[in-house]
Amino acid sequence: MGSGATVVRIAERGAGLPAGRRSLLASELLLAVVLVVLVALAGVVLGRMYAGGLLPLLVAGAATGSVLVGVLCRRLPSWLVAPLSVLGLAAWTLWSLRLTADRADLPGPLVEIAGEAARNGIPRLLTAMIPVEPTPDTVLVPVVAAWLAGLAASEVALRAGRVLLGYLPPVLLFAGAVYLVGPNAEPAVGPTLVFVAVAVLGLALPGRGRPAAADRMAGLPPKARAATRIRLVGASTAGMAVVVALAVLLGPALVGMVGGRPVDPRRYVEPPRVDSLDENPLIRISGWALHPEQKLLDVTTLATAGADPATNGADPAGAGARIRLAVLSDYDGVTWQVGATYRNAGRILPATDTAPGSVVETVRQELTVAELTGRLLPAVATPREVTGARVAYDPATGTLIHPEGLAPGLRYTVLSAQERPEVNLLAIAEVPAGAEVARVLRVADGVPESLRQLAEQLGESAGAPYQRAAAVEQFLAEHYRLVPDAPSGHAYPNLEFFLFGPRNAGGQRGTSEQFAAAFAVLGRLVGLPTRVVVGFRPSGDGPVRAGDAYAWPEVLFDGLGWVPFDPLPQPDTEPRPVEEGLRPPPEKPPSPTPTPSTEPTVTPQASGAPVGPADAAGGSPSVLLVGGVAVGVGLALAAILLLTLLWLRRALSRGRLERGSPGARVGGAWREVTDALRLAGQPATGDLAATEVAVVAHDVLVRARGADGEPTLVAAVGVTGLADLLNRVAFAPGTLTEQQAERAAAIARAYVTALRVARPWWRRLLWPVHPGPLRREWADRRRRSART
Repeated sequence: MGSGATVVRIAERGAGLPAGRRSLLASELLLAVVLVVLVALAGVVLGRMYAGGLLPLLVAGAATGSVLVGVLCRRLPSWLVAPLSVLGLAAWTLWSLRLTADRADLPGPLVEIAGEAARNGIPRLLTAMIPVEPTPDTVLVPVVAAWLAGLAASEVALRAGRVLLGYLPPVLLFAGAVYLVGPNAEPAVGPTLVFVAVAVLGLALPGRGRPAAADRMAGLPPKARAATRIRLVGASTAGMAVVVALAVLLGPALVGMVGGRPVDPRRYVEPPRVDSLDENPLIRISGWALHPEQKLLDVTTLATAGADPATNGADPAGAGARIRLAVLSDYDGVTWQVGATYRNAGRILPATDTAPGSVVETVRQELTVAELTGRLLPAVATPREVTGARVAYDPATGTLIHPEGLAPGLRYTVLSAQERPEVNLLAIAEVPAGAEVARVLRVADGVPESLRQLAEQLGESAGAPYQRAAAVEQFLAEHYRLVPDAPSGHAYPNLEFFLFGPRNAGGQRGTSEQFAAAFAVLGRLVGLPTRVVVGFRPSGDGPVRAGDAYAWPEVLFDGLGWVPFDPLPQPDTEPRPVEEGLRPPPEKPPSPTPTPSTEPTVTPQASGAPVGPADAAGGSPSVLLVGGVAVGVGLALAAILLLTLLWLRRALSRGRLERGSPGARVGGAWREVTDALRLAGQPATGDLAATEVAVVAHDVLVRARGADGEPTLVAAVGVTGLADLLNRVAFAPGTLTEQQAERAAAIARAYVTALRVARPWWRRLLWPVHPGPLRREWADRRRRSART
């Protein structure tokens, strides 16, 4: 309303002006409107990947304000317009940040919000989840860019009268908005056509300060007038030729790009990352089990809606309401990992399709962090809205993180859509297959044969997918013991020992980590898409303690979504012994004699040693693991030793050839040559003079490589020159120049390289790490130190 009233008042003042001035004022106002529309259209294009229509309004306000400041200040000096416009920019930006912060329920003073948005505006805009919620850090850059584009356009087009040049900032802003949206929205055909039409309209308006060509040439002599017309015609022709050439050259390429998929600039920006504990929170289960009274969270359920009374709050696995911390979908045979790509999200999270055969219950909870650490943010699955905390979200797994890390006292509210599958449909449900679920069906290489045999036997006893899952669940719940002090670990050897290790040595017992991981691996081996979830099972509202943390597996069913299972044994139940038919048979007979024996088929081993099924070598997997670790440590130490020797040798050569006075560097070059002779097995004795050593060095190199190659002859002859320089050091110290020192270094390098190349390949590999030159150098230094 303010900008429109100002325009009307300006028009009314112009009513008493002459006709030419009124026409000029009207054209300026129309051109200002054109500039506002061009800048605002960039906000329309960018707003296609934002939630709601707030961003286009903020960009339009920035465009109107910046151009209006230029119109009102057109009579002021140009150097004064920029400061006034910057003040207007600051006011509009702060108001926009306050508005978006209030709408997103972000607490804190305005100064803190503005500083946070200024520091993180660009990366959060490029890593935000689509649709982007208008928050201070996601609207700051578009608002500031729109204001600056409007300011530059108004100054160039209105004050300087260069309309076409004044279009450059809006065009760049519009192109940047199109590029930033990329493939995340439909093509911006409508806004682009409007942009072109408005730009053409602006060019058709009468120009300010641009008299007609006839008026400009009215006072010129005839010859000058003719020359001016020729230049105008030539310039117009050249310009037209350039336009036509560009259309011919670039037209086909641009037309070919119309149907292509645009590049997404977001792929060049790395989204938020997490550390190993947040990437694999499964390893935290054993630590939490040892300190069950540790308070991690406080939970208050604010509202629930949409529950089906028939389910009575129970899922098919018999578990209660769960708070999810992370979903682990990737397993490489060693660790389960989240494998998420987190995108910064606003208050509203993108909705995912719910399974048709499930009942959705809306749950709103307020959670307060106590002693829980890391970045993973607990919430009931599946979160739809988060207030009170800045989050990043992975839609594929539904995992939330707080990029700044959790801190005691952090309070946030989560609105979740909890799905409960229809129990009656599980028995006939199938499981999906194909590339879309390959991630949760993948079985990493190196599966122990004992696990494969167990999976085959469990799969043969059941037919339908749900029956196979229930068979694995029942087997684990009936035959294994849940203990809080079991060590962490869910790699293949750990699971093999958990399933088949002797009970008196710690086998067949574990935390929920081993139960969930074993279920997920066995499930994939029988063709079920599985994953592991880490979270909490509180008894109700109030504190959530470390003892409430546990892991559970989930299986994906067609039409039902992810269904949780609970392979944990019932409390106070004694596990049944693993049946002989489910144990992997030994690959070798227990006794080499063919006579019958009453000895047991499995030889008892020492208590305390992890015992598993015999492998191809007949040894224990733990022994093999220890041996592999020992070999790996030995190889690592050997590699470190070789790298250290290589670095010391190179440092020694650089010190000899590049540091010190010219005389010292010549002496260092000579020591490089004598060390090379020793490494080649031809040491020069200490009773030989320098010229005699040079002769020996020449003969050694010629015998080793022959006298045919020119580089060999040059390197061999150069040693003689090096001996002459060494004699000058002894008999005329201080007379050598830098050029002579550099020549000595070049001779030494060429000779050492030529002699090394002549050695056998294995000696060439050992040459740069041989410790002999280092020992001799240190011995020489000790002798010199003793003499001084």
